[in-house]
Amino acid sequence: MDIADWRRQIDELDREIVRLISKRAEAAKEIGKLKRTTELPVYEPNRERVVFDNVRSHNPGPLPDIELVHIYERIIDVMRAIQRNELASEAKSAEKREEK
Repeated sequence: MDIADWRRQIDELDREIVRLISKRAEAAKEIGKLKRTTELPVYEPNRERVVFDNVRSHNPGPLPDIELVHIYERIIDVMRAIQRNELASEAKSAEKREEK
């Protein structure tokens, strides 16, 4: 394969990564809704450790575990923000319903 072939492969992989991250974000949003109804906190450090352990244990390389964890730290930060936004939007909706 030449560089153009590798770049096409990377482009395809990027599209698949975006699709999967979007699915993960949708799942995080739904979890945020459940957390709201059960009054669970958005930040759950024990769950994050489980996620990090899971990705490390399934890492085939060549990416070092520490670098993979760094990527997942950022992904989890973004997912946590989605959950916070879900909670905030629900709180605003509740306030509007109370005003009526």
